[in-house]
Amino acid sequence: MRLIFLRALAVFVLPLAGMAAPQTPNRVTILYDSFGKSPTLTMDWGFAALIEYGGKRILFDTGNNAQIFEHNVKAAGVDLQKLDFVVMSHRHGDHMGGLAYLLRVNPTVKIYAPKERSGVYGDDQPSDTWYRKDPALPAEQRYYRGAPPEIIHMGEAWPGANFQLIDKNIEIAPGMHLIALVSDKPGTLELRELSLAIRTPDGLVLVVGCSHPGVERIVQQASAIDPQINILFGGLHQIQTPDPEAERIARVLHDQYKLDRIAPGHCTGEPEFAALKKTFGEHYMYAGVGSVVDLPE
Repeated sequence: MRLIFLRALAVFVLPLAGMAAPQTPNRVTILYDSFGKSPTLTMDWGFAALIEYGGKRILFDTGNNAQIFEHNVKAAGVDLQKLDFVVMSHRHGDHMGGLAYLLRVNPTVKIYAPKERSGVYGDDQPSDTWYRKDPALPAEQRYYRGAPPEIIHMGEAWPGANFQLIDKNIEIAPGMHLIALVSDKPGTLELRELSLAIRTPDGLVLVVGCSHPGVERIVQQASAIDPQINILFGGLHQIQTPDPEAERIARVLHDQYKLDRIAPGHCTGEPEFAALKKTFGEHYMYAGVGSVVDLPE
């Protein structure tokens, strides 16, 4: 009888052992923003989102405050130890404030960040072009006594972090692209910003931080990867834009670039929220903190 029972058990267990692991859903979870419906996540100025697509898990920005970011991550049930990589859109504190918590729980995770001269994410400069040299000076008055290292490393604000600095458009994984642009706007002149574009069968998923270089420029660059943009997430930086300009941007995104859906957040601006909702109608996706938006399969 015992032998018969064991054989029966084996027939039952083996099919389970051979089953494929369940597919991770394709979705974006908003972990940090200053508006939302969630009773468990805390609102604060800043932005962070978890993107899950094609089996990869990507953290985009880390919000404004490490304690709030930690609370929201835990409340949303997100495990930051299971990330494929992180994208830091730019160096403003409301996007990188949670880095201290991220690095505490996942100190070796790969972090893509903008490459800036002597930026907070670190930098390396070849000494032969970093500064002009004057061999006529006495050695004690010259940098490195006249014998500088080949590469001069500029320290980062988070020593030991695995930063990968980006200064041009690049495909970092199959179908996953970083768009690197520089702001030419007053107040953020020369600020470098990264956006994430993910190819799907239904078009691009585009995630932006603050769109300091201009959302139209970002979308134009994304359209060169794939002219069809399925959905745009993130901040469009229109918090002080007059109504006519807000309405113009909404029309450009809808009529010229023909975005299928839009899920704006963070610094998009309340009048821009209204203009986008009016223009996109049922294709406007609410994306406050705690929101989970499904992506194309």
